[in-house]
Amino acid sequence: MSREPQASVPAILNPPMSLPDSAATTSEPAVAVRDVSFRYDSGVAALESISLTVPHGSRLGILGPNGGGKSTLLKLILGLIKPTRGRVEVLGLPPRRATRSRQVGYLPQRLNAAWNAPLNVRQVVAMTAALDVAPWRALPSELKRRIDDLLDLVGMAHLAGRPIGELSGGQQQRAFIARALVSRPRVLLLDEPTVGIDQAGQAQFARLLEAIHRELDLTILIVSHDLRAIAAGCDDIAVLSRTLHYHASPEGLTPEVLAEVFHHDIAAFAHLRHGTNGHDIDEKDRGTNTPSPEDQP
Repeated sequence: MSREPQASVPAILNPPMSLPDSAATTSEPAVAVRDVSFRYDSGVAALESISLTVPHGSRLGILGPNGGGKSTLLKLILGLIKPTRGRVEVLGLPPRRATRSRQVGYLPQRLNAAWNAPLNVRQVVAMTAALDVAPWRALPSELKRRIDDLLDLVGMAHLAGRPIGELSGGQQQRAFIARALVSRPRVLLLDEPTVGIDQAGQAQFARLLEAIHRELDLTILIVSHDLRAIAAGCDDIAVLSRTLHYHASPEGLTPEVLAEVFHHDIAAFAHLRHGTNGHDIDEKDRGTNTPSPEDQP
């Protein structure tokens, strides 16, 4: 089992950043989605009239069923696609510009098959850091220290030389988070980060995200179809199924809203509201999460 994150973070992880003037002000939200709709070329509506704001330093959980448009919303925030109607801004910038300036970190859904290559944990994290270095040059010592500090933060320093394919699902996710953070982003997007991780691992993962959020002062967006995976660790929840059904604190989310969106699995939400905070999981509740396919809006 990987150890818990360190209590403090070396200063090298969060130095002052020079930002474009339009992104330097804190008056703009970290992410703003304004009356956004998206239709594919076939005419199928993936999103209809979505509006939400994510303040700087907050944690938003985007909850919804498979096929509800969560991945489409992520693609819009990353600037991979453009809305059919409405506007998306990230740090006051067009999404593509914010992503290209490395201010957005992204953790995609875990794909085991993609990590059979003989790369160790440190090399996987260094892949992102190397984007800023000419291919004929070695990594500067500052970047090497940053990689080591991030591996320490996520509790993976002792496994830095282990092949990535030999790690458990939870350990791989820790390594991939370090990779997403190496460019010092201000916004971190996580797409179904707990798929394939059992409930005990989910609790540990939630504690890790709390430590990262606290120490690095990131804005974090977590996309999931699993309420238990995001409710305890988010300041707000947006419930999305083509349209926005709810956007407020987790405490105000009712089983009726979930029933309308999911039509099943209300028991987990009742369990959270009546005693389990998502971090303290009894042995009888431990189990395996069956991986689910990525959203196909």
